[in-house]
Amino acid sequence: MKLQINRFWDNESQISVPNKFALLLSILGLIGIGWIAFLWKLGSVGLVDETEPLFAEAARQMVVTGDWITPYFNQETRFDKPPLIYWLMAIAYQIFGVNEWAVRLPSALAAIFLMGFVFFTLLYFTVPHSSIALEAKEPEPTRNIPRKAWFCAGLGGAIAALNFQTIAWGRIGVSDMLLSACMGSALLAFFWGYANSNAFQQPENQLKPPLHSTVLTPDAWYVIFYIFIALAILAKGPVGIVLPGLIIGSFAIYLGKVKELWREIKPLRGILIITIIALPWYILVTLANGETYIQTFFGYHNFERFTQVVNNHSEAWYFYFLVLLAGFSPWSIYLPIAITRLRFWKRSRWQNQPRANHLGLLALFWLGGIFIFFTIAVTKLPSYILPALPGAAILVALFWSEESFKTEGDRQPNRFRLFVGVSVIGNLILFLLMATAILYVPRLLDPDPAMPEFPRILTNSGLIERSALILMATALVGVILVLKRQWRWIMAVNMAGFVAFFMLAVMPVYFIFDSERQLPVRQLAEIIEQMKQPEQQVVMVAFEKPSLVFYSHQPIKFFRRSTQARAYLHELAVKNSNLLPFLVVGYPDKIQGLEVANPDEYQLIAERGNYLLLEMPQQLFLPEGIGIKDEE
Repeated sequence: MKLQINRFWDNESQISVPNKFALLLSILGLIGIGWIAFLWKLGSVGLVDETEPLFAEAARQMVVTGDWITPYFNQETRFDKPPLIYWLMAIAYQIFGVNEWAVRLPSALAAIFLMGFVFFTLLYFTVPHSSIALEAKEPEPTRNIPRKAWFCAGLGGAIAALNFQTIAWGRIGVSDMLLSACMGSALLAFFWGYANSNAFQQPENQLKPPLHSTVLTPDAWYVIFYIFIALAILAKGPVGIVLPGLIIGSFAIYLGKVKELWREIKPLRGILIITIIALPWYILVTLANGETYIQTFFGYHNFERFTQVVNNHSEAWYFYFLVLLAGFSPWSIYLPIAITRLRFWKRSRWQNQPRANHLGLLALFWLGGIFIFFTIAVTKLPSYILPALPGAAILVALFWSEESFKTEGDRQPNRFRLFVGVSVIGNLILFLLMATAILYVPRLLDPDPAMPEFPRILTNSGLIERSALILMATALVGVILVLKRQWRWIMAVNMAGFVAFFMLAVMPVYFIFDSERQLPVRQLAEIIEQMKQPEQQVVMVAFEKPSLVFYSHQPIKFFRRSTQARAYLHELAVKNSNLLPFLVVGYPDKIQGLEVANPDEYQLIAERGNYLLLEMPQQLFLPEGIGIKDEE
C-alpha cells in the first residue's frame, strides 16, 4: 500500500498511514525523548551530595561484601529504604562498572518505562469506547487508530517525561523515580484490567475497543498490577501499597463498584503474589538485624515521617501547590481546566460511562489521592509528590486532545471557552515569570562554603541571560500564535521551549555546579584513596559529604562542629599511643576551630576548592604536657 505521510494530520477521522508505521515513528519518538530527558550526559557529572552517594555506596557495599540483605553505608546499617534500588544499582555495577552512569541508570530506565506505559495506555483509551465500537468497520486487528489517539498518547508520554521534577529525579540515583515508576505502572496495569473487563463482558455481537483482542486478559493485567505493587513495596516500603490502595478504593467508591471490583481483582490472590515477591527480604533483614531494623525503618522512616517532622522538613499546608506549580511546569497551569473538563461532580454521568472511558477519572483520583495524602503528612519533601505526576500528565493530555480535535458541532459554554483562553494566556505568563525570576537568581543565591565562587562564575558565564532569553522567546512565539488564533500549536511551542531550556541552559549550569561543588570532593577522595594507610583515621569537619566515602572507598568520620571533631580525635589519641597521623578534611575556618596551637606541626596535603586535606600528628590532640613518650 502506498504511504501518504503528508496526510497524517489531515481532517479525516482515521490516520492514513498503517498502524505499524505510526507505531514505529512513535517508538522512535519515545526513544528520542527518553534519551534527551534521562540518558543524555547521564554520567557526565559526579554524584550530588548529600543523598545520592548514600544509595550509591550502599549498593557498592553489597557488591563488595556479598551481603544483599542488609544495606550498609560508612560501616553502619542503612535502613532508610528497602533494597530494590540497591539491587538494581549493584547489578548495573557488575555490568558497567562502579560509576555515575551505573548509579543513575535504574532511575533513568524506570522513567523511560513509565513514559512508554503512559503512551500506550493513552493510545488505546483516548477515544471514547462507544465511538470506536460504532464507527469501526474493519476487522479489529487491522483497524486504524484515530489520529486523536496518536496525538494524545504522544503528548501524554512527552509531558510525563518532560517536566522539571521527573527529569530531576530520573537523572539521580535515589529510590524516588523507581517508586513512581512501580506505582504508576501498577495503576496503569489496574486500568488495563479494569477497562478490558468491560470489553470481555460485552455480548458477542458487539465490537470491543481497538486491539483489545491482541492484549492480555483482565486477570493477567491484575496479576501485573500486583507484581508492580510488590516492587513498589521493595522500592520504598508500605507507601507502595497504601497509596495505590487509597487511589483505587476511592475510585471504586465514587463509581459504586466496590463489591464488583473486589470480586474482580481477587485480593487474596494479590496478597499471595505480594507476599511471595516482597515479604522474603523483610523477613530476612529482620532476622539479621532484629528490633533495630523494625524501629528504624517502620517506626522512624515511615510512621514518624507521616506523623512528625523529621530532619526539619516541615512546610506549610500549601507547600505541594507550589511544588506542583513549579515542578510540573510548564504544564501545571493547565491542570485546573483539565480537572474541570472531567465534570467529576456529575457522578451519575461517570457511572453510566463504559469503563474504557474512565482513564481521566482514575488520573484525577491518582493525582488527588497522592496530593492529599502527603499534604496531610507532617514531614514534607518535594520528591514525595513525584508519583502523582503521571496522573497529571494524563489529565493534561486528555484535555488538549479534546480541545485540538473539536469540530464545529462541539459547542461548549462560553465560560469554559473563556477558562481555556485564560489557561493558555496563563501558560505564557508563567514563561515570562520564570524568565524574570531567573534574572534575579544570582542575587538570591545564599553563600555556600562548599562553592563560594559559584555565584560569580554563573553570572560571568552568560547562562542567566541565555536561560531568560529562551523562556522569553518561547512566550513571544506563544503570543504570536494566540494573536493569529493558532493557539492549538501552543503545546508544540511549550515542548520546544522546554527542551531548549533544558539542553542549552539547565545542563550547562549543572556542569558549573558540579565543577564548583562536587569536583573538589572527588579530587580529595582520589588522593585519600591513594595515600591512606589501612589503620589511618579520616575525619571530615564540614557539612557532611557522603560522596567522599563513595569515591575514596574508605570509611570517613563526619563532624559539623570543630569542637566535636577535636573531642573525638582527642579521645582516639589518649586511648592509643601508636596511631598514625590523622587525615583531616575541612573548610579553613573549621580547621582553625580544632584549636591546634602550632600550624607548623601538621602538613597540608592538598587544597581543592574551599577544602583542605591535612595530615595531623596524634600528639596535637593530647592534653598539654603529655606526649607520646609520656603516654608510654
